[in-house]
Amino acid sequence: MNTPYDFKTEGDRIVYVKAVDVAKLPHEVRAQAGDVDHLYAVHDSDGQQLALVADRKLAFVLARQHDLSPVAVH
Repeated sequence: MNTPYDFKTEGDRIVYVKAVDVAKLPHEVRAQAGDVDHLYAVHDSDGQQLALVADRKLAFVLARQHDLSPVAVH
């Protein structure tokens, strides 16, 4: 869950933030998630998951701190 990712890659600066059910995640991630029902994933325009964080606000802050433009996915 703490795997570094180089956010300074070239290309599209838009990322997508969506809720992810913890029950659908791998066992290792579920074990680290504690008692929460869902986490928030940040994905690039190709669908690659860049980050998985505890709350929606944190996902947007993380994206903006790396000069990315977050967009919510419903």
